[in-house]
Amino acid sequence: MPLIVAARRSAVMPKGGQFAHLEPHDLVTPVLKACLADVDLAPSDVDELILSNALGGGGNPARLAALAAGLPDRVAGLSIDRQCAGGLDAILLGHALVAAGVHDVVVAGGVESYSRRPLRARTFADGRTPEPYDQARFTPWASKDPDMAEAADQLGHRLAIGRAEQDQWAQQSHAKARRHGADRQAEIVPVGGVTDDAFLRDLTPRICARAPVVTGSITAANMAVAADAAACVVIVSDRRARNLNRAGLRLLQGATRGSDPLQPGLAPLVAIKEVLAREGIDPYALHRSEIMEAFAVQALACIKGAQLRPDSVNPAGGALAQGHPVGASGAILAVKLFHGLQPDDGPALAAIAAAGGLGSAALFKAVRAAN
Repeated sequence: MPLIVAARRSAVMPKGGQFAHLEPHDLVTPVLKACLADVDLAPSDVDELILSNALGGGGNPARLAALAAGLPDRVAGLSIDRQCAGGLDAILLGHALVAAGVHDVVVAGGVESYSRRPLRARTFADGRTPEPYDQARFTPWASKDPDMAEAADQLGHRLAIGRAEQDQWAQQSHAKARRHGADRQAEIVPVGGVTDDAFLRDLTPRICARAPVVTGSITAANMAVAADAAACVVIVSDRRARNLNRAGLRLLQGATRGSDPLQPGLAPLVAIKEVLAREGIDPYALHRSEIMEAFAVQALACIKGAQLRPDSVNPAGGALAQGHPVGASGAILAVKLFHGLQPDDGPALAAIAAAGGLGSAALFKAVRAAN
């Protein structure tokens, strides 16, 4: 059975911050190299690199990263785009390739430079002036393709999760992240001299009260800031794991499922319930859950809908205290579990929603070295 033997990430920097000058391959290369060095693997040992990237201009960013990191020319690189869920999905795909015996060593994760995303414009056959746009289409129907902040506000109304509850969760996310600064150092690879997440702060009720309103109950304080970051894991076959003799993270179950595009914040519930049912695990029995906090209301809705223990969710803070580097966010959840779980702990969950009504979930268990 495949084993995740290394997992690292860069710091998460808000759009326009200290990573703004870095192309995606420049951002992910130090992270990839650190993952390999952590387990004494050489670039020549890597069979494939799978990276999620949602906002780039195409051209297979994974291939650029493979070349920039000095991986062998034979490593073609595979770039995927499932928006926010892509980083976790890259890990699920890499695990499947190793489990199938296709590869022995796969590096998987995600990278996003919100700062360097290209300008986009739709062209028309009749010669009209191209029309700039920011958010890509996620369904064929405009009436079923909501703005993410508006969809989050509607979710809050539907489930009676008001601004006060959302703000309180955001405050807790920042407070937990500030308490666990030492824990982050094991996760983070210095990139360009940056060694910690830049956005976390002492978020108080007063700051929340004067935060700019995005729409309805959604404010700049209770939604994650757009950001730049990279995260990777190294997945190896059982044979290679025995040779390395390393502790690691075992993927027990994983699923990506679609649901109602009008309710993207609830999309992870289908995948969460499926992976828990496959393992016969009661949600209250989970040792830890890393739930994406693109919006506080979305995290709260998933906690309630999946019947998770709130005290087990994002114990070291989440994206509200870090930022949301779209294609990398799902991989960051797995990196946190890799460094936060011990072999005596029970199963842990990672789950994330994506635009278009997509949700991904994975169950992990920390294991000791084979020998």
